[in-house]
Amino acid sequence: MSDQNYYDTLGLDENASFEEIQEAKERLLDGCEDDRKRMDAIESAYDAILMERLRLRQEGKIKVPDRIRFAEEVPEKPVVKANSGDVSKPGWLADFLDTPSRNDVLLPAGIFGILAIVSLAGPSLALAIGVGVAIYFLNRKEYRFWRALLITVLGLTAGLTVGILLGQILGPQAAAMSGASADVVTQKVAAIITMVVLWAVSSFLR
Repeated sequence: MSDQNYYDTLGLDENASFEEIQEAKERLLDGCEDDRKRMDAIESAYDAILMERLRLRQEGKIKVPDRIRFAEEVPEKPVVKANSGDVSKPGWLADFLDTPSRNDVLLPAGIFGILAIVSLAGPSLALAIGVGVAIYFLNRKEYRFWRALLITVLGLTAGLTVGILLGQILGPQAAAMSGASADVVTQKVAAIITMVVLWAVSSFLR
């Protein structure tokens, strides 16, 4: 097929600009989505015209915009600059953090949610079960029982500490409203906060 035939395929003449060639190709391709043979002919004509213009440019006969990419040229991948604002995680922290799936977050959330409700009736029993559940979920990630036990104990300690402090703040008001003693309210608040901490620990640590 001659050069003129390639231009005819796109409905253009040899004086067409690159933008006109590109627009013609895209317009024609949009109009023949189901005609594979026609699409191949349009693509071939487009590539042939660009190749011909590349040859003419190399011979110094025409000037082609640098933004035009030719079939035999591999497009350069854009250089992705590292974001200087990103702060890498310390090695020891990355070793402990986990990226759980949705199910790995929701299943423990459901169990610890139930235990939080149970803790309203019996905080001690709920805490005991919660510790066992946390150890189970942590241990099944890497099968390192003693590490799972240590992380669970730390989570239990943190949860109880925060929960007791919060319970002592809210205890008198909650006791006045519910009729229960301030100590009982503190125990229940501490148990609920601990369940939240144990859920976070068993879901996002390993």
